[in-house]
Amino acid sequence: MSSTAPGQPGRPGPADPAAALTALAPRLPSPLTEIADERFARRGVRLLLKRDDLIHPDLVGNKWRKLVPNLRAALRSGEHTLLTFGGAYSNHLRATAAAGRLLGLATIGVVRGEELAGRPLNPSLARCAADGMRLHFVTRAAYRRRADPDWTARLRDRFGPFRLIPEGGSDAAAVRGAAGLGRELRGRADVVAVACGTGGTLAGLAAGLADGQRAIGFAVLRGGFLGGEVERLQHAAFGGRRGDWRVEDRFHCGGFARTTGALEAFARDFRDRHGLPDLDRVYVAKALYGLSVLAGEGAFAPGTSVAAVVTG
Repeated sequence: MSSTAPGQPGRPGPADPAAALTALAPRLPSPLTEIADERFARRGVRLLLKRDDLIHPDLVGNKWRKLVPNLRAALRSGEHTLLTFGGAYSNHLRATAAAGRLLGLATIGVVRGEELAGRPLNPSLARCAADGMRLHFVTRAAYRRRADPDWTARLRDRFGPFRLIPEGGSDAAAVRGAAGLGRELRGRADVVAVACGTGGTLAGLAAGLADGQRAIGFAVLRGGFLGGEVERLQHAAFGGRRGDWRVEDRFHCGGFARTTGALEAFARDFRDRHGLPDLDRVYVAKALYGLSVLAGEGAFAPGTSVAAVVTG
């Protein structure tokens, strides 16, 4: 195990926690816009984009919705350091580092892949380091122990006290925060789609939707485990399963941060066709590509409105 980017562990938090969070006020509800795309229109399907990527310049989309409950709890309890987990391209690590910078909290990112410690940082990890996050690289075997209390205790021995935020920010508090996304979409679409890494956003989204609406989570990792994770998170947050949802496992393109020629071509075409920023290949592009395939297969009845969450 090795670390880089010393950061500022233990630095004091903001004098006025409530004011600090208010200063991060997002743009809510995020915009919902309809776009004309013939791949959907030819099937009689309306496509809408829920632009959660416009919520906040640093804490975009589902990261804002999931992080804020944990940030609020940390500030209220006087905790000055956040520790969390992620891979080399983790949006969650970037968002946590940005939150620490904005709120005056120290941040530690436990990164999967000890071999990365001796290499130049990729743009995602470089952004984390620039925001003051201390990066702690661990082996993949060690990373699999991230929920083990004994391993957490060893991390506390090394780094001192911290507030633990799970991988992807997905815990019961985060799920309840993500339910706000579903509430914003009540009555606005028949089907709501979102890319899924750890399942927390889907768990909250589905719980917030109204009866008659359904949610689809597009897995960005292979393994077929996300359905169980969403169930577990909903039980932790609400005491049981909530909403009409399912996980679609066909469009991970080989695994996390993996891509294919078909995905690349779709993402470029979608960007050029609709004048949007380049689609994030890790999450958003996979969800939109999966929706286009499902529409072509006739998965949605004519007249269906489908909202895709652009998480950033």
